[in-house]
Formats: sequence, structure tokens, C-alpha cells
Amino acid sequence: MTDKYVEQLEQRVSNLECQLAFQEQTIEELNDALSQQQLLISKMQSQMKYLVGKMKTMDTSQLADQTEETPPPHY
Repeated sequence: MTDKYVEQLEQRVSNLECQLAFQEQTIEELNDALSQQQLLISKMQSQMKYLVGKMKTMDTSQLADQTEETPPPHY
């Protein structure tokens, strides 16, 4: 093997190591973002369940009677 060939191989290995390091960093960042999104989704799901429960137990007497409601001015 010539020195030039060995040098090219070393350069290729070095480039591959750089790419691998970049990919590992990217995967770690994506994993962190995915974890944060999953926490947010879980929080939003529990909030939605709470709101649905509140709506189901809401007393309809607290709502305005549609027959007593005056129409808006543009009617």
C-alpha cells in the first residue's frame, strides 16, 4: 500500500467517525424532543378527560334558555 492510499483510508475513517458523532447527537436531540412531546400529549389528554368529565356533569340549568335569548342585532 502506498502512503497516499493509507492517507485516503485514514481520511475516510475520520469522515465516518465525524458522521457517526453527528448522527448520535441528532438521535439524542430527537429522542429528547420526542420525550417532551409525549409528556405534553399525556398532560393534554388528562386535561381533556377532566374537561369532558366537567361537561358531562354540568347542570343544564346554568346554561341560558334559548327561548329567552334575544337574537343578535344583525337578524
